[in-house]
Order: sequence, then C-alpha cells, then structure tokens
Amino acid sequence: MGTDQRALSRRTLLGSATAVAAALATGGAAVPAAAAPRAAHRPGATTPALWGEYRRTPRTHPQIPYVGRAGQRAGARGLPRLPVKANVLAYGARRDGSADSAAAINRAVAAVGERGGGTVLVPAGTYRVDDVIRIGHSNVVLRGAGSGRTTLLATRNLTELIGAYGSRYGGDKSSWSWAGGLIWLCPKDRYASLTDAIRNRAWPFEGWTGNQRDEWTTLATVGPARRGDWSVTVSDASKLRRGQLVMLRLADDADHTLLAHMAGGGEGTASYVWDDKTKLTSYVPYEWPVRVTAVERDRVTFERPLPLDVRPAWDPRMTTLVTPLTGSGVEGLTLEAVETPQSKHLLDKGYNGVTFQCAYDCWADDITVRHVDNGFGLVAASACTLRRTRVEGRGSHHPYFCREGSHDNLVEDFTVAERTRPAPEGTQLHGINVEGLSSYNVWSRGVMEMGTFDTHRGMPFACVRTQITVNNNGRHGGDASAGPLYGARFAHWNVTVMNERAGLIKIDEVAPYSATVAISTVREFDQTDVPDFTGALNSRLEAYGSPGAVRPANLYEAQRALRV
Repeated sequence: MGTDQRALSRRTLLGSATAVAAALATGGAAVPAAAAPRAAHRPGATTPALWGEYRRTPRTHPQIPYVGRAGQRAGARGLPRLPVKANVLAYGARRDGSADSAAAINRAVAAVGERGGGTVLVPAGTYRVDDVIRIGHSNVVLRGAGSGRTTLLATRNLTELIGAYGSRYGGDKSSWSWAGGLIWLCPKDRYASLTDAIRNRAWPFEGWTGNQRDEWTTLATVGPARRGDWSVTVSDASKLRRGQLVMLRLADDADHTLLAHMAGGGEGTASYVWDDKTKLTSYVPYEWPVRVTAVERDRVTFERPLPLDVRPAWDPRMTTLVTPLTGSGVEGLTLEAVETPQSKHLLDKGYNGVTFQCAYDCWADDITVRHVDNGFGLVAASACTLRRTRVEGRGSHHPYFCREGSHDNLVEDFTVAERTRPAPEGTQLHGINVEGLSSYNVWSRGVMEMGTFDTHRGMPFACVRTQITVNNNGRHGGDASAGPLYGARFAHWNVTVMNERAGLIKIDEVAPYSATVAISTVREFDQTDVPDFTGALNSRLEAYGSPGAVRPANLYEAQRALRV
C-alpha cells in the first residue's frame, strides 16, 4: 500500500481517536510534535480518587509507578540536533534502488562515529539495503528526509545475514522472534561479540553485562534506601562522578525476597513457588542503569528515583556495565522489508525493524517499518524514546518488544496498523510487549488497529499504558518457567477498547498492586488469565466504562507536569 494512501481501516477506531490518527496516519511524514493531543479530555471529565492519592505520594504510591522521567534525557521534550557530518550519497549510496546501498550507509555511519559523532543524511529516495544497518558509535544520528520520502528497502533477513539464532533454552525456536533489527543500534564491540557468538551457534547473553554476564566491576557498595529515594549512601564515592552512567545491581537471595518485592510483597508472594521458574530466576540480578547527577561525600544522587528498595540482603552494588551506546538515533525514514509471508510462531527469519540494544538516551523519531516480523525492539535498553513510530504491512509477531531488563523507556505517538494480509496458520500476534523484569516503561498516545497489551511473563513491573485506542485482538505469550505475568504497579489509564475484549487491558483481577482507570467496558474472551498470586491483589479499578472521561487523560503527561 502506498505511503500516501494509508488510512485507518476501522471507522470506529478513527472516530474514537481522530486527533491521534490525524497525526499518525498521514503516511508517516514528519509532522509537528504538537499535532498529537497532549492530554485532551471530555468536557465535564472527573478526577479519579487515585490521582488525588498519587499526588500526595508520587514516588511511593502502592499502585501507580512514577514514570515522569521516562525517555531520553530524563524525558526531555526536544531531541538533540547534531550537526550534519556526512551524506550517504557521497559514500556511494544509490537512491534509485538500483544497487545495494547498505555498505555505503554503514561506511558513512562508521566514519562519522569514529570522528566523534554527528548526523548522517539519507536524502529522499529508495535505497536497497542487503545488509544490517549498524549504528555502533555514540552520538550518531541517521536521518532521512521523512518517513514518507526516504525508504530503505531491506532484501534479506537476519538468519541469512548473521545466522540461525537459537534459544538458550534449547529447541528449534528462533531468537530473531524477539531480538535483533535490520537497523540495529548497539555498541560496536557488543554487536561484534553477539554476532560472533551467533555464528558459532552459541547463545549470547543479551543484557548489560556481557556474554557471560560477568563484564562488570564494583564501583561502590550501597547502603539501605527506599523505593522513590533520589539518593543513596555508598561505601566509597571516589570512583563516582557527576554525569557518569552506572548500574545499580540487586541480587536475589535464597528466599527470593527481591522477586517478591518486585511483585509487591504480601501473603501471595510468600506462598508462590519461585524456585522452579528457571527462566525468571535467570533474569536476576536486577540491573538498572542510571546517570549520576551529584556526588557529595558518601551520597550519590541519580537522575531518576530508585525503582525498588535497596536492602543489604540483596548485595546492593553500584557497578560498571558494558560500554553503552548513548546519544544516538534514527529519524525520518521507512524501513520496508521485502514482503514474505509471516513465519510460524517462534520461527521468525528476522525481517525485523529497528532495535536498540545496550542503548541509553537514544531515540527513534518519525520511523515507519513495513512487512516486518518484529517492529521496534528494546533489548537491555533504557532511557530511550520512540516517538512517531508506525508498524504496518503484512502483519507482525511483535510490533513492539521490550525485554531483557529494559527500563525507563518512552514509546509515544505510535501506531500499529491493521495487517494487509490475512494471518497465516500457526502465526501469532502480540502487540506492545514487555517482559523479563523490565520496569518503568511507558506507552502513551497510541492507536492499535490490531494487537494487545502483551505482558509476556518474566514478571515485568511498574509500567504504564495510557491514552491508547486498541482493537484488542492479539494474545499474550510467555513460557510457564518465566513466572508471573505481572509484578506490582502496572497502570492502564484511559484506554478505549474497540472490540470489548478484556484480556490484558482490564487487569484488576490478575495484576498485583495495579491500577485500571477509565477503560472501556469489556468482557472475557477465550484467553482468560488467572492471578499468579493467592490472597488479596490490592489492585484498584476506577472510572470503569468511561474512557476519555477522566482528567488527567494521560497519566505520563500529568506526572511530567508535577514537581516531584
């Protein structure tokens, strides 16, 4: 379907989300940020009691997480504008699609990165790319002329380009079902070690601490602190400085009290069997990258408040991490994969879109991906912003995936378009995915013509989905060994459900210490989940059946406006 011919296919969706769709369904071309509504609500909207409670305890509320600093540069509105340092045409790229331009684009990106960073321009046109586009240096931006004007036409998949990427748990599953991108933002050395491991048919650890999860050094041990604190005391601050990116590392103990804390604590978590959840327990230690904003004697202050308590039983340490990618982005282009049928579930070949890995303070803006297996990925990525992004074409497995300890990311003004081909037998559709102890991530102002709020086990916690219209026709996944669907403090706030399906939207009866506010009236369908934890869930349901009738209409925007 042509870029300028796309339109929302469901009249009801269009009517319920006119303001958002007008900005997002115009072909993905660059539009002013103000085109999407900031926090519109109906006249006569009411204020939920939960919001009044939250304002009194914004960093420690039991059901609502503080996400007001999610995204790059602690949620800064503007994106950095780095000076132009290269044009891919000067490196031999062809914008008529007549020859492979991947090598030329990668040469331009690498040259700019090696010279300290800047913007690489991809002028309007169609560029055939027969390889992965790699951004491996910090402070490098790949910028097209707009998603309606610059297209990268990807002809090969990741299995062809890199190799089969199996699961660390055995079997014939393809890890390209949840990893990797044909535009891949990942530190140069990390990318090399990952791809070498894959080519040698070894499973590489994907997270913040290297292939054996051992590439870290203790900078200081950390004293007790509470969730919501901005500062901690440390044993020795001599290795710490303002502006430094560090990692807070919390190890679980034999009684799994850290995992129980992530789930909100209480009788249900005490009786839950944690030991046999081998996939879940492989996700700890919990690793939280964060930037230091001040060091005063033995006290260290962060740019975000603590996501969890810090207790001596969890051996709390401030450590190094693999050298991350920082300050890099991709803007103003469409990545279109050659159209092939969607693969059967977990056998994806790797026609994937844009993935951020071991990335911090990075971004995508005005990006469309088409005919992909998986759209936009966050893999051990934190403090990144995805703005004005769109997934469209023949249908995808994960339009968005967020996993392997990804925290504090912001996805706003996004669209998952209705598929243009019927789903082949044996395929699966998820939606906006989060898993693997990922926390404090936000999805804001979205239109989902298909998919669901895919909480994919691995006990993610403290995430927000707000001001979204969804045709809830996807299903969640997740292996039983990955443990609970939800940890504590998931918030679904102002969600319009077009097909009355409850699954994964109305979560007050399944998610502990959660808040479901101002969602449509819904009913159960064939995938009905039961709570993982016994006893009281301490969840909250308010303004049920009244999407759009509350203020604030957007929980994330309202938190940004608070002085915390």
